Amino acid sequence: MMFCGLDFGTSNTTLGIATGDGLALARLEGPETTLPSAVFFAAGSHEVLTGRAAMAAYLDGVDGRLLRSLKSVLGTALIDESTQVGRRRISFRDVIATFLHEAKRRAEAESGRELTAVVMGRPVHFVTDDEEANRRAEDALAAVARSVGFRDVLFQFEPVAAALEYERGLAREEIAIVADIGGGTSDFSVIRLGPEHAQRHDRQADVLANEGARVGGTDFDRDLSLLAVMPLLGYRSAMQKKGLDVPSWYYLELATWSRVNFLYASKVLRELQEVRRQAARPDLIERLARVIETRQGHTLLMTVEQAKIALTEDMSTRLALGAIEDGLAAAVERREFAEATDRLAATIAERIRRCLSQAGLAAADIDVVFLTGGSTCLPHVRGRILAELPAARVVDGDRFGAVGLGLTVEAARRFA
Repeated sequence: MMFCGLDFGTSNTTLGIATGDGLALARLEGPETTLPSAVFFAAGSHEVLTGRAAMAAYLDGVDGRLLRSLKSVLGTALIDESTQVGRRRISFRDVIATFLHEAKRRAEAESGRELTAVVMGRPVHFVTDDEEANRRAEDALAAVARSVGFRDVLFQFEPVAAALEYERGLAREEIAIVADIGGGTSDFSVIRLGPEHAQRHDRQADVLANEGARVGGTDFDRDLSLLAVMPLLGYRSAMQKKGLDVPSWYYLELATWSRVNFLYASKVLRELQEVRRQAARPDLIERLARVIETRQGHTLLMTVEQAKIALTEDMSTRLALGAIEDGLAAAVERREFAEATDRLAATIAERIRRCLSQAGLAAADIDVVFLTGGSTCLPHVRGRILAELPAARVVDGDRFGAVGLGLTVEAARRFA
């Protein structure tokens, strides 16, 4: 049985395989082991692009439909809906299947064998504190995995998988808490690790607690967009009628990766014509309409995402928005970003406390905090995590590869 570990992420995907040298992440796009979770359907043809190629086609102005943050629809009603792609509609299940099929195909080309068994990662909560929605999300993902050719499909919590990868380098026993802050969710596990534990086939007794929330990097993108970019398009600006603001839903959709495409409808543009006539600042609504008409929503979010990344190193950054209007730009400081997203960071801290409580442990009982996921780089998020675990040793894992490798460790245990 040829097995693999598949980390289908909100922002990026990895797939681990067995090689002659052990376990490794497959190269899914040229030399890269990460494949951005994006699909581009070219208009007027059946060409489908994935990953960086999908985003490049969109940025190059190729006519078509870009879908990103695919995992976000799991656990929501959108998973059973469809989206317009050219003259046809395609279900979100089929969009995810298209992406996973291509990732599987590329890994099989590298390994030289068909992959028939998989351990897939899943967040502790696809939807915060809704077990029925979580069950439906896992069932939907399992069905998609089987539809692309995996005959045996198992799941493991993503932070547990990251812990298994970290454990491979341990020489002594530790109690660890894993903080995996990814693109769509924040997940935590408290687990006993060490050489003796690694030999056990069943690790259930070693996992002391799991906790999580539907808070991730795309939420920080949304709030940064609402802070720095959307006001330039009329967000929270006034209507001519006293006491009324421009409807906010346009901006909330435009700032959310998985919702952008719903704005690209003639009905929305007709509505905005009326809003512009009644707005106190019609020039701002004109900008908004231009973004929607030219389908620049994902371009804006990519600009925002890069600004978020820049703020991990710099105290301030500038967002160039010349594609909307010559010379248009927005400046944002790290302090402003931290303040605007403090509630997200507070949720992460609160979930860590809940995880410790479930484990029956105090913060002082934790030997190490293992950090993975791109959003652990955000200074105020990292600060909140470490403030909850002041005595723990801090280990930074592979931000984008630890979960995929850990899932492959689990797959080897379950299928080899």
